Amino acid sequence: MTHADRTNPNEPPASGHALTAGRSGRAWVVLALVALVGLGLDLGTKWAAFRFVASRPVLVDRARVLQETELSRLIPLHEPIRVVPGVLDLTLVLNRGAVFGMGAGRRWFFVTFTLVALGAGLWVFARRTRPSDRLAHLALGLLLAGGLGNLYDRLVYACVRDFLHPLPGVVLPFGWTLPGGRTEVWPYVSNVADLLLLIGIAMLMWHLWTLTPAPGVRAEPRSGRA
Repeated sequence: MTHADRTNPNEPPASGHALTAGRSGRAWVVLALVALVGLGLDLGTKWAAFRFVASRPVLVDRARVLQETELSRLIPLHEPIRVVPGVLDLTLVLNRGAVFGMGAGRRWFFVTFTLVALGAGLWVFARRTRPSDRLAHLALGLLLAGGLGNLYDRLVYACVRDFLHPLPGVVLPFGWTLPGGRTEVWPYVSNVADLLLLIGIAMLMWHLWTLTPAPGVRAEPRSGRA
């Protein structure tokens, strides 16, 4: 029997790492391009919003942010720009917390958490995805872009620059209220980085839901017994 006869074509390569995206230059390029484009889009829209939404450009000064107890004082009063009535307004907000304003004042916790999450995302990409898992790579690229965008703000400005207000003025039906007595469906102001994070999470969940076994991995046969 020859060596070729002894080789089972259905068996995975001897090294499991050969099946991972960490060994694929093309997969790294996809991840890097998505992350860089997303990061540029986030930082560019933040700059444009704080340059043009208010009646004058708003320059966020880190020293003043650290001294100020009420960040709304650092932004001039301005009318929101209505992009689509009832769908999207642009209004400027500075946020010390995370998404939805949670955890205000815990900046270094969020910086540390973001760094750990980014490292975990790179590890998942390199060791737990295959070169063909394009959807997962796109999702992880969006997550990296969103995490880096808000991390940049926290390190440079000691807060996050927000300006997107979806569903402005749309109230909950039947007199329902959110915690704190708010009646709006979406009273929160966010940014492109937050949007990229939400899209990336949704895409990653869909990838996991539709995940197929790696080559050479067979599903366990079901027992015929009840």
